[in-house]
Amino acid sequence: MSTRLRALRTLRALRTLRPLRAFRTHLRRTRPRRLRRALAVLLALFLAACAALVVAYRMTDIPEPHPETVSQSTVFVDSEGEYLGRRGPVDRQDIPLKQVPRHVQDAVIAAENRSFRTDSGVAPSAILRAALATVTGGERQGGSTITQQYVKNALLSPEQSLSRKAREALIAVKLDRTRSKDEILEGYLNTVYFGRGAAGIESAARNYFGVGAPDLTVSQGAALAALVNIPSYYERAGADAKVTGTLERRWAWVLDAMADSGAISERQRAAARFPAFRFYPPGATDGRRQYLIDAASAEAADRLGISEDQLARGGYKVHTTFDLGLQDATADLVQERTNGNGSGSGDGDGSTGAKGARLHTAVVATVPGDGAVRVLYGGADYARQPFNDAVDGAVEAGTALEPFTLTRPGDPLAGLAKEAAPTPVRLNAAYATVAAGGTHATPYTVAKITRAGRTVHTARPETRMAMDEKETAVITEFLHGSLAKGGEWPPGAQGTQRARGSKEYAVESAVPGVVPGAVPVPVPSAGHSAGAGSGPGARTVWRNVYSSRLALTVALFAEREGKPARVAGLTGTVPPAEYAALAAADVWQLAHGTGTAGGTGPDATRRPLPGGQQGDGAVP
Repeated sequence: MSTRLRALRTLRALRTLRPLRAFRTHLRRTRPRRLRRALAVLLALFLAACAALVVAYRMTDIPEPHPETVSQSTVFVDSEGEYLGRRGPVDRQDIPLKQVPRHVQDAVIAAENRSFRTDSGVAPSAILRAALATVTGGERQGGSTITQQYVKNALLSPEQSLSRKAREALIAVKLDRTRSKDEILEGYLNTVYFGRGAAGIESAARNYFGVGAPDLTVSQGAALAALVNIPSYYERAGADAKVTGTLERRWAWVLDAMADSGAISERQRAAARFPAFRFYPPGATDGRRQYLIDAASAEAADRLGISEDQLARGGYKVHTTFDLGLQDATADLVQERTNGNGSGSGDGDGSTGAKGARLHTAVVATVPGDGAVRVLYGGADYARQPFNDAVDGAVEAGTALEPFTLTRPGDPLAGLAKEAAPTPVRLNAAYATVAAGGTHATPYTVAKITRAGRTVHTARPETRMAMDEKETAVITEFLHGSLAKGGEWPPGAQGTQRARGSKEYAVESAVPGVVPGAVPVPVPSAGHSAGAGSGPGARTVWRNVYSSRLALTVALFAEREGKPARVAGLTGTVPPAEYAALAAADVWQLAHGTGTAGGTGPDATRRPLPGGQQGDGAVP
């Protein structure tokens, strides 16, 4: 019985397995057909994806750059090209790629995208890493090519999403196929952020090293390329030891990559030294320079026929007539004298007396017969007083106009003698006219304006004869007598030697690096001390001195709660007239290279005077 049951069970099991065997046989017989169908589906999906990609590529347009990306600032420089400051919403200036040294281009490529010259504009591995990080919620990934970075910085938003990353890749590929590598690199270098508020290589070169992009060395170019990675961190290089050390290691890595690729020679790599950076953040002198930028900005906008706002956003480079070294030295001198006169509040020009009266000092120096303004000091603290005393300050003339009552000068000085309160610039132009033999030159602060390396304005001095030879001689004779009455020049100066009747005097050089000794300084051709009121009642003081090469005006006036006040008592133990005379003598010596404005080295005692002439002591 048991044998029979086992047989029945076996038979039932065999009947159960029969359909399974049949199914397996069917699978084996239909496998090729199923594989062909699967491959067909995959191929269809692939072709659909390719078609979608092609359609997306053709439908993707290269957008215009963001308005903030193309916005530029306007930069102001002095007569020697030294940086004064800028105006504009962003610190950026476009520069053609041909003006960027090749070693700077190669440094950026070595730091950011070594396959830039040969790739298609995208890095697939970087895209996959970024996509994976986005999907998994991991740390956000970068690693884009230079082309992708340019697209992200200038053409798209910086958001991190798959859709934006895909669009970035499409635009990058299209950009790479429709524009040259040089065009892409130029756009990238003009828009990438370098820290310190600088967007673009030109602004970065100025902010970090005080030079233009065309003047960057191999070491400086490698340093700028190195900091693009984390500009907000590296911007304190030179001011923070830890940041500087970290950047130096990355700088060395960039240089090694350049040497390996042949961009620089092994000799250049061995000779490279980590560059010195400008201190960051900038010093307090930048605030004082805003007075100069105000004057130059207004004049530049007028010359171009645009508004000052359009000028600030236009990417211009305004070459001014100012002598920055002399300007800063003059400002320091005024501040030192004001703080040391015993009556000041310790804040430089604009010191306050016991009754709340505030002393103001204005200094103007121009080139006679030309009008170029070299010094325009009108305040010590732009944040506290944006009003420029030298340009807009109406200072009571008093006897300062006395020489011009002796004749009848023509325009534009015809009505000068009747003006009760001329500006320091206005009065300086009058005395400069006498210095130039009767030729009046309208003062100007802008010598040239360029944009993208192209000159768009060049100043031409506006001159006209305001006095004939006889009238000039009358005023000159009067002023010669006035200078003589004022005492020996320089008034009260120490360390000076002057032979009686000599046209120059000797001053002990204060220039570092110059062998101590007497430095010849030309005596002014003529001068005039004047003002409104005298003694305890002195309200204003003027001191004007000049030669054929330089006309200098110093004006002292005071105000209390917005109303005119007396200068008497605001200059310490030194009488106001002597105070102004001493200030004029100091600035005169600075202008001729015997002070801090003279620089260093053998030529420091012979600093070129305005107009390119040499201060050789000759006075007409």
